[in-house]
Amino acid sequence: MFFNTVLVVLTDLAARFLGSAIFRKHFHLVLSVLVMFGPALSFWVSQHSVFAKKTHFLYRIFLRSGWGWTCIFVGSFVFLLSFSIRRSISLSIRHLSRLGAAGGLWVGFCKLLDLLENTTGSCYERLLNSPEVANGQPLLVLQEGASKSECLRAGMLWRGYEVSEDVFLLCLCCLLLAEEIAVFGPYLKLGGFSGGPLRILFLFCVLLLWLWIFLLLCLLAYFPQFPTQLLGGALGCLSWRGLYQSWYRLGPSWYCPGRPGQGLLNTKTNGAAAEDKLNHDHCN
Repeated sequence: MFFNTVLVVLTDLAARFLGSAIFRKHFHLVLSVLVMFGPALSFWVSQHSVFAKKTHFLYRIFLRSGWGWTCIFVGSFVFLLSFSIRRSISLSIRHLSRLGAAGGLWVGFCKLLDLLENTTGSCYERLLNSPEVANGQPLLVLQEGASKSECLRAGMLWRGYEVSEDVFLLCLCCLLLAEEIAVFGPYLKLGGFSGGPLRILFLFCVLLLWLWIFLLLCLLAYFPQFPTQLLGGALGCLSWRGLYQSWYRLGPSWYCPGRPGQGLLNTKTNGAAAEDKLNHDHCN
């Protein structure tokens, strides 16, 4: 009983905050400010911290599989919420297709970024034994004709035009999470059924959102790379705007999955008004 009470209180508070108009209108702006000024934290953080090592378990377990974790928790929440309301597999699949579209966009952009880096890059070999040093770094000798894969296999350096895929992924996942779980607040206001499994999934999604924000701050503070991280953050925000603020607003159809909560929140007489308010909270 005590655990259930704590669960209800925590999920109600989180749902009210994430579903508020202030959060929905300004979260992407807060995320943009973090990406722009986060590298300035490198002047205050200690490089001896455990988070200053890329081998930290948070980076290895979560960052390298960020999209997988997001799909598992958000997909489970979206499916359970939509199916518990309408009992329709087709409707649940339609709402899940938003994750598929975002995943396809992410994979496509990653391939384009790899192509850009391969096209604009060159391979360099370190001269570790050379007495000549520039800015405290060993001299590099250009190696002609080597591809990126051959270069890295040989233990050499590949330098090209980069966009931070980690920052791109974290920004996209944060914005996607905020969009998909914000529907839970209006759903609870309408008196929708909210059992323990649904609330636990929602709470896991909230914790995952804060974990992604924390890892984003760690990357910006301990591994600052300007302007590659700024470009990655901009690409993540543009992807979110193109999906959730443009395409998904066209409404449910054979070519569009619709917005989060569309077709789910009108279970009560005032549900249509609540759904319309939720869907227009991001209008600026």
